[in-house]
Amino acid sequence: MTDRALKVGIVGYGHLGQFLVEKIQKEGPEAGLQLAFVWNRNADKFRDSLPKELILHDLSDFTCRDTDVIVEVCHPMIVKEFGVRFLSHAHFMVGSPSALSDPQLEQDLRTAAKQHGKTLYVPSGALWGGQDIQKMNDSGTLRALSVRMSKHPSCFRLTGGLLSDWREGEGRRVLYHGSVAELCPIAPNNVNTMAAAAIAASKLGFNGVTGEIVSDTALSDYHIVEIEVTGPDGFTVKTVRQNPAKLGAVTGNATYNSFWSSLLGMYKKDRCSALP
Repeated sequence: MTDRALKVGIVGYGHLGQFLVEKIQKEGPEAGLQLAFVWNRNADKFRDSLPKELILHDLSDFTCRDTDVIVEVCHPMIVKEFGVRFLSHAHFMVGSPSALSDPQLEQDLRTAAKQHGKTLYVPSGALWGGQDIQKMNDSGTLRALSVRMSKHPSCFRLTGGLLSDWREGEGRRVLYHGSVAELCPIAPNNVNTMAAAAIAASKLGFNGVTGEIVSDTALSDYHIVEIEVTGPDGFTVKTVRQNPAKLGAVTGNATYNSFWSSLLGMYKKDRCSALP
């Protein structure tokens, strides 16, 4: 993208945001990355862990910072509220692509990116084989795509009180099976892998990709992501990814490095894909 350091604004300071901030602080100079600002809804969470000049207290003030790319790693509502404005100022990496299940929002973001000459990026996260899915999609050979995510119930953040009655030792429970479009509002923080799959499979889209979430009290040490791709003439590919994760963790451990790799790719232009 440029020979100078890429100035990165991080929006969200949960586990993933903290990981990215620490990575940029430690490895940024060598990797060509530099922190422009860090924002979190609750500024108390910083606890003097960052220089004051890097802390952005009001997200609306992001335009006052010299920023090349803004990385959202907090909640889909931030994408909805600020995404178009972000793209008027910088490139934008959407860490909560479940927000793009709203077709009007996706169109607004694409229009803003084109209007301002910016790029809208979606990191692969826990999606395994995303580039292969996109190749099949682009060639017209993708017939169907399904993604199943299984986690310990403490790892889900669901709307409407769904799963509030879980008990330790209850075993496996299918919480939802259907279109990813309808699932994203139910589990906005848990199904970003599915959203990334729906974006890669753009001809199927959020309505055409099937998603399933499963609560399983036996999964105390990892999340499982199962992907089934169907092509012509009986062609199928099934993958199972076991992603180490602590109890209560929304994001598996391997996903952190995947985000970092995607961010590096924006500088090196070889590891992260923009929306088609």
